[in-house]
Amino acid sequence: MEASTIAAIQAVKDTPRIVPHCHPIPLEGCKVQWAWEGNALRCTVHVSAHYKTGIEMEALTGVSAGLLCALDMVKSIEKDENGQYPGTSISDIVVLEKFKGQ
Repeated sequence: MEASTIAAIQAVKDTPRIVPHCHPIPLEGCKVQWAWEGNALRCTVHVSAHYKTGIEMEALTGVSAGLLCALDMVKSIEKDENGQYPGTSISDIVVLEKFKGQ
């Protein structure tokens, strides 16, 4: 999971370059958590900053990149005899909580 954690953190930092019109924000922290839920892998990214706009795009971008990196590392064992990935998907990427600073 270390490589996927690095991918998530890098994506959080590079969100303004990845997502057009996304404001560059001075970030104060980023925490990436991984959990197995049955056969599913959950990635949760917490981002913190004291700024006038939200940082949900940074967190969502981090989750997406982290999961893409994890998929890239396991795709050889997920592939079927036709070279496809019928049981593999990335889904349900959502904002779980957002707190506005004081």
